[in-house]
Amino acid sequence: MKKYLLFALLAGLTSITNAQKQNTAYLNYIAKWKNVAVQQQKEHGIPASITMAQALLESAAGQSELAVDANNHFGIKCTSSWTGAVYHHDDETAGECFRKYKNASESYEDHSLFLLRPRYAVCFEIAVEDYEGWANQLRACGYATDKLYPQKLIKLIEDYRLDTIGADQPAGAYNPQAANTKSSASQQSAGTAQNTANSGKRPLKATVVHGSNPIMVIHNAPAEQEYVEPMTARQERDSFFASHPKKRYNGVVYVMSREGDTYANVAFRLNVRERDLREDNDALGRNLTAGERIFLSPKKTMGVQDKPYIWTRPGESFWKICQDEAVQMDAIRKLNDLDKQIRVFRTRQKLYLRKVKEEDNGIN
Repeated sequence: MKKYLLFALLAGLTSITNAQKQNTAYLNYIAKWKNVAVQQQKEHGIPASITMAQALLESAAGQSELAVDANNHFGIKCTSSWTGAVYHHDDETAGECFRKYKNASESYEDHSLFLLRPRYAVCFEIAVEDYEGWANQLRACGYATDKLYPQKLIKLIEDYRLDTIGADQPAGAYNPQAANTKSSASQQSAGTAQNTANSGKRPLKATVVHGSNPIMVIHNAPAEQEYVEPMTARQERDSFFASHPKKRYNGVVYVMSREGDTYANVAFRLNVRERDLREDNDALGRNLTAGERIFLSPKKTMGVQDKPYIWTRPGESFWKICQDEAVQMDAIRKLNDLDKQIRVFRTRQKLYLRKVKEEDNGIN
């Protein structure tokens, strides 16, 4: 009899612990959107467990500003190919551009299309049941800079048994062409859970039965997120250079920009002033696009030794030439006596990158 009572007590304590670990707002969100996540797995091959864990993490179970005001449940930012509505929100820098959707289902569909890009193709070589493999590979492909991102997804999946949703459903085939086709996800019914938009205004209740005595556990949702130690400035720099290898030209170190980079977030990760980084790249008033050089110190006033001049082509950008040759625009403008208004060359002409001797210049 005593053994039975001890067993019952331990079982009751375990139930209370599990209930306290699970946030009711998260449970309601899962009930509401799990069918949509399963549908994405069936159509596109992305594990429902991963989709749901990312949605919970990125949207704070649908309660983040982006989720409420922009129906953006995955924190996807604008890209050069995005032609839909936008929403400006402070993230790494003030007023960053995020995608805005008509409804949350569109956000789920666009998240799938986002992952169907060739950049994440290696993820689809992993079985849908292997959520740990998917979580780690997403981080390796550059989905998130947070080194603990995989662990956060895995913890959510295991705490809320997200690996069980969609477990009996086949996965769609990987189709990278789908990412280039804008599709609108239809609104789907996803369970009978009540909308939790007002959950922060009143306590949420969960009942745990211990023997014949009900125990009421009160949660004030959303629960305080687990504290994660932020990366140091050194770790941020190391993480940046891991994905942006250093190169050198004309004695100046540079990296190549990638999709999603801005002068603001690059400056943040390198722990330098954005204005200084822009001035080093003659980029005041310019936006950064993928595939451009980002110099990490001031460019030279002259070009390389064995290249005293180049011939410009009609329509060629003066700024692009100076970036390619790692030279300062003001220095080259002064050397060639160019008007400050020149931004694009209209004709083929000789542009000096270094001072030359008079006989080399054709002057007798």
